[in-house]
Amino acid sequence: MATNRRTQLQKRHRRIRKRVNGTADRPRLAVFRSNNHIYAQVINDAAQHTLAAASTLDKDLKTGLKSGSTCEASSFVGKLVAERAIAKGIQKVVFDRGGNLYHGRVKALADAAREAGLDF
Repeated sequence: MATNRRTQLQKRHRRIRKRVNGTADRPRLAVFRSNNHIYAQVINDAAQHTLAAASTLDKDLKTGLKSGSTCEASSFVGKLVAERAIAKGIQKVVFDRGGNLYHGRVKALADAAREAGLDF
């Protein structure tokens, strides 16, 4: 059976989402990584509501970045999403890497979010 990278990513994501679930007191920090950008959202799955979000397309970040597909850009997104979550009173989250390997841009975003004050 021939599987490509996209289907492997989707299988990993489904496997992760069986266990990772965001609640009101501990929402889910979901990461989506495209070729050119990275997106992060803090989501309450029980209410199906996005509490905070940030991406490399935000006006705050877009002007200061050369490219949205670098580890540096990812760390800025992690810091920004953490600041927005803390401003809404969210300290603890569950990390959802979205099927991506915990490496490179995803790891840079997670480390920056931890440094900015999120606990996971």
